[in-house]
Amino acid sequence: MTRDFTPLFRTAVGFDRLAKVVDGLQEAASTTFPPYNIEKTGDDSYRVSVAVAGFGPEDLDVTVSDNTLIVSGRIRQASGEKVATLYRGIAGRAFERRFALADHIVVEGADLSNGLLHVGLKRIVPEALKPRRIAIGTAQDAPKTIANEAEVTAQAA
Repeated sequence: MTRDFTPLFRTAVGFDRLAKVVDGLQEAASTTFPPYNIEKTGDDSYRVSVAVAGFGPEDLDVTVSDNTLIVSGRIRQASGEKVATLYRGIAGRAFERRFALADHIVVEGADLSNGLLHVGLKRIVPEALKPRRIAIGTAQDAPKTIANEAEVTAQAA
C-alpha cells in the first residue's frame, strides 16, 4: 500500500529528508537479512550491530551517504578447489542494509568480531547550533552583544 504525503509537504519547507525517510520505510520493511541491533551506548552515542557470520572484513562495505548508513556484503567466491555443498544452512547471499541517520550523527568507526559487525555512531552538534547566552543590556548600555557559551567561559577564566 502506497500513501501520498503530497498535501502534508505542500505547506512545509525543508522537510525533503522526512519525505525520503517515509518513502524508504516501505522498502526497508520487506528485508529481514541480516539481523541487526541498534543500541544506545551513551547520551550521544549509539552502536549498530549487524550479524554477518561467514563474511570477512574484505567482504563488507560500510558507507555513509546523505544521512544514510549503508552496510553491504558480498562473499567473493574462492578460486581453485571446487566443493560440492550437500546442505546450505548458512546464508552467504549478498545483502545491503540501510539505516537513516539523524542530523549531526557521524560514524566513529566499525569493527568485526565474533561474526558481528559493530558500527559506532555519535551525535556531534556543531558549535553554531549549540545554545548560546545572550547578554541583556539597558538603554544606557552599549549595543547588545551576542556571545557563545564557550567564549563567555574563556573570557571569565
